[in-house]
Amino acid sequence: MNISVIIPVYNGAATIIEAIDSVIKQKIDGDITYNIEIIVVNDGSQDNTLNILARYIEEIKAKNIKVINTENGGVSCARNIGIKAAKYEWVAFLDADDVWCENKLSIQIKHIKSIKSPVNFIGSARNHEELYLYGKKITSLYKVKPLDLLIKIFPQTSTALVKKEALLNCGLYDVNMTHCEDADLWIRICSLNGGFYYHPESTVITGGGKYNVGVSGLSSDLKKMEAGICQMLRKTYLRGQISYFSYIFFYMFYKVKYIRRLTIVWIRRFM
Repeated sequence: MNISVIIPVYNGAATIIEAIDSVIKQKIDGDITYNIEIIVVNDGSQDNTLNILARYIEEIKAKNIKVINTENGGVSCARNIGIKAAKYEWVAFLDADDVWCENKLSIQIKHIKSIKSPVNFIGSARNHEELYLYGKKITSLYKVKPLDLLIKIFPQTSTALVKKEALLNCGLYDVNMTHCEDADLWIRICSLNGGFYYHPESTVITGGGKYNVGVSGLSSDLKKMEAGICQMLRKTYLRGQISYFSYIFFYMFYKVKYIRRLTIVWIRRFM
């Protein structure tokens, strides 16, 4: 199995090496074999990210790490550049401030091999979080439906392993979106290509391993996130992938969730 790992970075001097190390130090389990290329897309960093990368690559004599420099265009643009440059069939994403668990690829490749039908996407839990859908905990490999991705935004980007062809088929990341761009891409992959899977084993550490409750940020951040979700929903409707009734239902659903989260933020602020 051949995998291109895409790491967009902007002013990530403090974390980029740990992220790359987590890819290089992946453990090969049993008969699992794979080749890896690492594509670091430097999105116009203003710190010493480039110097640190150059020194690191020289020290470890890495021949499978490619650094692409580009003007600052945002993370979606950087990921798209990486996808287009990828030479392998599978693409994995890793943010510069996240780290993979040492058995991330082995777990996911095993799952892919166990599935008898075509697989285009597999993602997982992160930070040992649990996923509930329709009131039920997901405890085993799960085939995701587009409706699932409207009810809950998952999985996190750094857990994803995706067929490059599926990414190209659905038009890559929307560079005009600044929030929920992953959810928008995931639902396009799931709707247009199918073969979209999730497994509950945690394979990535994000944010230092802290549990993400989704309500601890600033109210301004929540507003931007809510706007991104509604933009994703409208795009899904305009593509004809959901009915008008479903569009209205989920629009109200997202508004209620936003008000709930905003209320929790304000309560915590004054406690």
